[in-house]
Amino acid sequence: MRILAIDPGYDRLGIAVVEGDPSRPALLWSDCVQPEKGTVEERLACVSLAVRDAVAKYAPDALGIETLFFSINKKTALGVAEARGAVLAAAGIASLPVIECSPQQVKLAVTGYGGADKKAVAQMIPRLLSLPEKKRLDDELDAIAIGITALANGTRRH
Repeated sequence: MRILAIDPGYDRLGIAVVEGDPSRPALLWSDCVQPEKGTVEERLACVSLAVRDAVAKYAPDALGIETLFFSINKKTALGVAEARGAVLAAAGIASLPVIECSPQQVKLAVTGYGGADKKAVAQMIPRLLSLPEKKRLDDELDAIAIGITALANGTRRH
C-alpha cells in the first residue's frame, strides 16, 4: 500500500509518500511545502496543487491526514482547517480514499505510547524506516509519522 501523508498547515504543509507493510514502511519522498505570503486563496491553491502534483507523481492508494487538533490559538486553527479543506478537496478530485489519524493514534503507532511528545515521535521515525540525510522541519517529520500510522490503519477508513 502507498500512502500520501499530509500534516496540514497554512504556513507549512508537511507531505510524505510512505509505502509497504506497516511493520516495514519505506519512505519514497518527503518535503515541507511553504506557500509564499499572499492572499488566502493563493496560499490554499499552493497547498492544493502540491497535493495534486504528489498524487500525479506517486499514484498513492490513499491519503493519510491528521485530524484537526484545536489549539488555543483560534487563528492558527482556522488556517489549518482551511489548508485541510484544500487537501481534502484535492483528494476528492483524485478519488483518493482518506485515512484520518488522530494525534494520539500517530503517537501510538510510531512510539507505542499515545501520550508521547513530538521529540519522541521524531526520534523513532529513523528507527522505523530508512531516512535519507537532509534537514527536515517538524511538519515534514509529522507527515512521515502520519504515513506510518495510515499504513497501519489503512484498512480502517474513518
